[in-house]
Amino acid sequence: MKRNTILNTEEQIKTLQNIVNQAIEEEKFLSVKLAQENVETSMSFGERISDKMATFGGSWTFIIIFVGILFGWIVLNSFLLAQRAFDAYPYILLNLVLSCIAALQAPVIMMSQNRKEIHDRKRAENDYLINLKAEIEIRDLHQKIDVLLADQHQQMLDLQEKQIKLLEKIAIKLSKLPKN
Repeated sequence: MKRNTILNTEEQIKTLQNIVNQAIEEEKFLSVKLAQENVETSMSFGERISDKMATFGGSWTFIIIFVGILFGWIVLNSFLLAQRAFDAYPYILLNLVLSCIAALQAPVIMMSQNRKEIHDRKRAENDYLINLKAEIEIRDLHQKIDVLLADQHQQMLDLQEKQIKLLEKIAIKLSKLPKN
């Protein structure tokens, strides 16, 4: 089982590296390419609804409205309709409504979280690709700098050899001059 997982991970890494290598060969910005891929994926109606419900369900607006409704329910049934309350003190109907809301809200929030987790995974994969491309380009730059430094070093050695030869010629010419 672990062997298959390792092979699958290695295949994914090879695929990602191929994508990066293609992007380098095409000399395009990988981030632009990845951003275009993300724009092309659109959300379904249900996904948009679940995201909006999860956003609203986790907001202070929802909490304030919900507390207001609970308080209103209790005041209405305990004080205003004390003789003809449609949901007397143990508030069994209120408990049923709260249970139904929780039963519906939990899966919707989980759907939204699952989608966000998929987006986070994709974002992490995109970051990995960009970092991989940057690493490869930095490595290429290091190689180019190393080649330039080696070439510059060789040029300096050649110049020093020429200087030594010139100094030897000057020394020979100076030795041939008559001494006064």
